[in-house]
Amino acid sequence: MTYEIPLFMMPGGPELLIVFFIAVLLFGSAKLPGLARAAGESMGEFQKGRVAVERELDEIRRGSTTQSTIDDKPSTDAAVAEPGSEPSVDAAD
Repeated sequence: MTYEIPLFMMPGGPELLIVFFIAVLLFGSAKLPGLARAAGESMGEFQKGRVAVERELDEIRRGSTTQSTIDDKPSTDAAVAEPGSEPSVDAAD
């Protein structure tokens, strides 16, 4: 079973010319290159951000096995008390 996209949903040449003509009327011919440049820069920044997030997620996935071995070690922090032990009282109080 194949799924075909109906051709009436895809804009053709005449439709794109109408959209371009409306854009020229709305923004003026002098502003269109600046708008296109800004849209391109925005797309580039979005692409960079997406790549950075994907790279960070890959690092997290690769580092998850090493992180679990670190988390399994007992803590030597003095603030963490073992179950059943008495809390310590400072002499300065």
